[in-house]
Amino acid sequence: MKALKYILSFALVFLLGCTEDDNDLSFLNSAVAPSEVTALFQVTQDNTGLVTITPSAVGATSFNITLGDGSTEAVILKQGENTKHTYEEGSYTVKIEAVGITGLKSEVTKDLVVSFKAPENVVVSIENDAAITKKVNVIANADFAMFYEVYFGEVGNDNPVIANIGETASYVYKEPGTYSIRVVVKGGAIETTEYTEEFIVTAILQPLESAKAPPFRQATDVIGIFSDKLNYEYNLSNDFFPYWDQGANWNVGEFLINDDKILRYTGLTYQGIQLGANIDASSMEFLHIDIWTADDNNAKISPISASTGEKAFDLDLTPNEWTSFDIPLSYFIDLGLSMSDIAQFKFDGAPAGGTIFVDNIYFWREPSSYTPLLFDDFEGNGNITTWAGDQAGLKTNLANPYVNADNFSDTVIEYSDTGGQYANIQFVTDSKFDLTGGKSVFVLKIYVPSSGITGTQENKISLKLQNSELGGNVWQTQTEIIKPIVLDAWQEIIFDFENDNWVNLNFNGIDPDPIDRTDLDKVVIQVNGENNFDSVLAYIDDFKYGTMPPSDTPPFARDGFEGRGTITTWFGDQAGLNTALPNPFMDSNNNSATVLEYSDTGGQYANVQFTVTPKFDLVAKSKFTLKIYVPSSGITGTQENKISLKLQNSELGGNVWQTQTEIIKPIVLDAWQEITFDFVNDNWVNLNFNGIDPDPIDRTDLDKVVIQVNGENNFDSVLAYIDNFNYHN
Repeated sequence: MKALKYILSFALVFLLGCTEDDNDLSFLNSAVAPSEVTALFQVTQDNTGLVTITPSAVGATSFNITLGDGSTEAVILKQGENTKHTYEEGSYTVKIEAVGITGLKSEVTKDLVVSFKAPENVVVSIENDAAITKKVNVIANADFAMFYEVYFGEVGNDNPVIANIGETASYVYKEPGTYSIRVVVKGGAIETTEYTEEFIVTAILQPLESAKAPPFRQATDVIGIFSDKLNYEYNLSNDFFPYWDQGANWNVGEFLINDDKILRYTGLTYQGIQLGANIDASSMEFLHIDIWTADDNNAKISPISASTGEKAFDLDLTPNEWTSFDIPLSYFIDLGLSMSDIAQFKFDGAPAGGTIFVDNIYFWREPSSYTPLLFDDFEGNGNITTWAGDQAGLKTNLANPYVNADNFSDTVIEYSDTGGQYANIQFVTDSKFDLTGGKSVFVLKIYVPSSGITGTQENKISLKLQNSELGGNVWQTQTEIIKPIVLDAWQEIIFDFENDNWVNLNFNGIDPDPIDRTDLDKVVIQVNGENNFDSVLAYIDDFKYGTMPPSDTPPFARDGFEGRGTITTWFGDQAGLNTALPNPFMDSNNNSATVLEYSDTGGQYANVQFTVTPKFDLVAKSKFTLKIYVPSSGITGTQENKISLKLQNSELGGNVWQTQTEIIKPIVLDAWQEITFDFVNDNWVNLNFNGIDPDPIDRTDLDKVVIQVNGENNFDSVLAYIDNFNYHN
């Protein structure tokens, strides 16, 4: 019988004479109770009943042993110690309590039978392990026995493996073959009982499970060669088994694991893949491949270019497990290999003659764009339609009451908990979540005003995943991530069920990893916890689910003209400039309190501008977005109504205009409108006096933004209002 339970205890730790760094107790946040708690019982074969108890556990520093025979005090042992105790004949229940460094405890009870009769009715099971090559598992059961010893019969190893009766003794052999395995079963009697069997130890020569599925990627960021688990297609005319005079021992084919197709190359001297068409991988960054082998051999992989030949990369393989490689393409390029015309791949055995299994061959790069699988910006652009409040008020299109540089959105969701014990907001998806392959990330923005909360709860936000099919019992098998929040500020919170600490609330006795679950389809968001009657008013925006979104990189250029922007170098060139003007046209399209006033009273080249540090990286971020309002009463002349955003190199001083690049967009009058300038996808114009016309994304010298309304080289007047400037991806 085995019963396991977890006990939480609280310890107060005093740290004296330590530096500030020594006082870092952040590790306590991720501490867990000891696991795999057990104890080995060994009794002397002399009819005395003297039993040695040796406890063990993962993550334990000490043990409290309750002997089970009426002894009043528990025996306290350190990890690695044992205790001896004399028992009368009979059956006992021994309790082993394991204590971790933080005071967390785990407890297990084990049955102990002390008998002075010789072991009888011995039954021994010997089997090859189903997952680990050349590993043998032995289980012995018997009446009147406490433990057993197994002599596995490998030359040079005479030490037995010891286990309690009914538990497993395991051993990994160096080589497969036939071995004489001797089992000695012992109790409290002087006499023991033995069992011997000639057993054939086998090696596992092929993988038993597939390699890890590739992470989800957009189709533009990957080129598939071979895989049944890619979320994108590869050329079905690729020949994975061409005959290139490999020799007599050449043997290839496909291998299936649960309908997952894998390539098998046996007797590997060299073997190739003939692509159905040449591949241009010049825009990719890595070559991925997974390889499994039972041998001690290594291998090589060589991409073959139609124009520059082949270059090899050494694959250092770990036997009996999948080894994954993400090879930088710069390795091959530095050796002179062209990645623009890959026609073949070649594998070489190192040394020749082994067997390899190959899966998941593809080129990839870091995301060039990010597209969530589920999203809602609460501006009417999302694909989530089932938002609902549970003991919490909910508005999905509230005018953003806290517009600033951290969130320019016009509308947000309002979360209003007026004291509901389990208040939350939630939605259900059309299909179950697949959290594998990196699709484990939920992102949102949240603002909680300090004036909107009551009580003493910790300021935090929880995102829970549940199975909606359980109805009123959805909470019983939920999984949850909890993150701290600050008050009075927009902040972006990321919940990653693959890499963050998660907590399961399971009433069915199991504790599965969320990544392995296929039953989850409901998202629950809860602010400042549950099982309390405090009030919380919060605002949530830009909810996204999918892979990890790309992180923002400098330079940062955001300004909502509310005093919290990142742009400090605004300057008017032949144009008046006011960066804190009360918004004269506040409406549902822009309810910001203050905006930038652009006042061109006839300047020939009038504009407003700013400079950033460091230089712009238009590969990482290529978009500039702003809002603009031009009243018809504020313009003169016949110029086309338009806005231009120019990028320049400030180091050129008075000649900055000579190498500028520019995007021009039309505007309407008498209305707030949002304009985006995208230097990757929009039409741009270069003004280059040095005879070249580079693509803006290839440039690294640009650091100045110039905004111009209704063109230049004219003397017309323009009055305009600009808001919510943002440089982003």
